[in-house]
Amino acid sequence: MNSRKVAVVALGGNALLRTGEVATPETQSARAEQAAHCVAELMTRGFRIVMIHGNGPQVGNLLLQMEFAAVRVPPSPLDVVVAATQGTMGYLLERALRNELLHRKLSAEVTTLLTLVEVDPADPAFEHPEKPVGPVLSPERARHVRVVEHASVVEERGRGFRKAVPSPLPISLVEGGILRTLVNAGIIVMAGGGGGIPVVREADGVLRGIEAVIDKDRTAVLLARAVSATHLFILTEVEFVQEHFGRPEATPIVRTNASRMRELLAQGEFPPGNMGPKIESALDFLETGGEEVIITSLEALPRGTGTHIHP
Repeated sequence: MNSRKVAVVALGGNALLRTGEVATPETQSARAEQAAHCVAELMTRGFRIVMIHGNGPQVGNLLLQMEFAAVRVPPSPLDVVVAATQGTMGYLLERALRNELLHRKLSAEVTTLLTLVEVDPADPAFEHPEKPVGPVLSPERARHVRVVEHASVVEERGRGFRKAVPSPLPISLVEGGILRTLVNAGIIVMAGGGGGIPVVREADGVLRGIEAVIDKDRTAVLLARAVSATHLFILTEVEFVQEHFGRPEATPIVRTNASRMRELLAQGEFPPGNMGPKIESALDFLETGGEEVIITSLEALPRGTGTHIHP
């Protein structure tokens, strides 16, 4: 595949498991097949593909399993949990995509790349852990996590107490060179799952895993830079980004440019915990040579609809 068009496709955390669904293998396999269909559609448009996925529901389920089994099996740290979900979700997506390509009689190799993402140990996020992870804790368990395990705990309105971890900015891909080699060879790659396995680099160059969650849309920009991507597809639950979201005057944004989106971002149109990081990631991508960002839903992607942002 010699196309110069390279797309990074960022699947939302609900790509394999929607809100309210039970995490059965059958459900997640069906969702993976839906994602594979959409990615294959992009291939027919001449794109080489790098995929990155969120892993929020899967990490939550794994942490819940470990919470219940802690008296028998020592829990794994968060970097290991992210690595585990990279493997399981990468397998489901890779298998689905291989089958979709076979069905379409398209020839391409597919692989999943375990991806370490370096963060700065001096990132301010480490001073203020705010990202909730894992199960809801009883007040007693929350006190134990805070006092005995020396971990941060936050109280979510309407839910209860949960452990909180930092969400630092990604600064480099440890496997960036490997990723570039694979994509240049025409191989479809699943990389950076869950935002990547968070690591810090010691003064002597040694890598150390760390408890953190990296925003997958920000890591998608690092992937895009590594492979000189021309397009970034950010797939979420909505077909369009909306101006005045949640209000009667809400209107979909169909086509726009980076300057206009930057204005709306500065006006507070895109909340930090929701669309904000996606818009910031889109602007970062366009500022470093990207040609177009499309923010839309998985279902709408084959139709070509969504919010299209140009430099």
